Amino acid sequence: MSILELFLIAVGLSMDAFAVSVCKGLGMKKCTWKKAGLVGLWFGVFQAGMPMIGYILGVQFKDVITAIDHWIAFILLGAIGINMIREACKEEGCENCAAADDVCPEEPLDAGTMLPLAVATSIDALAVGITFAFLKVRIVPAVSFIGVITFAISMAGVKIGNVFGSRYSKRAEITGGIILVLLGTKILLEHLGFLG
Repeated sequence: MSILELFLIAVGLSMDAFAVSVCKGLGMKKCTWKKAGLVGLWFGVFQAGMPMIGYILGVQFKDVITAIDHWIAFILLGAIGINMIREACKEEGCENCAAADDVCPEEPLDAGTMLPLAVATSIDALAVGITFAFLKVRIVPAVSFIGVITFAISMAGVKIGNVFGSRYSKRAEITGGIILVLLGTKILLEHLGFLG
């Protein structure tokens, strides 16, 4: 897997975290780099950890499924991407605000609040980790890269949310979904011999 493909997967996976980060930023009366970094750290660590778990699970079954690994990658990445697009299209904006004119209460960043959000936004990465096992990706550099990209994008999301509001979170999630669907299709076409 090339660095560009890995970057696109990392960006695609981080779009859920970006959307939530925008909402977090929207709810902050004063957005500091420390707060943005804390949000980025929660999402980055979990976005790196979930593919590692998926990879470990995938390695257990790799020999059994090698003949159909490209189909598995295509289905998993496609399903994740389509689900991201579907979720983005049905969202009505930040869940914490009843209307665009409302003022959000200060967003808590404690473990009780951030842990469920970090898990929920990184579940898709578990399936990607399984595909990494089938594609023989070097997992430690890959998950580190995904974690760093998610950290940076989540920090940016908090700042963007604080400055601009939730206007861009839906577009970002749709873009992330499209990227994952296209990467899944590319993997399938390469294994079927349509792409060199």
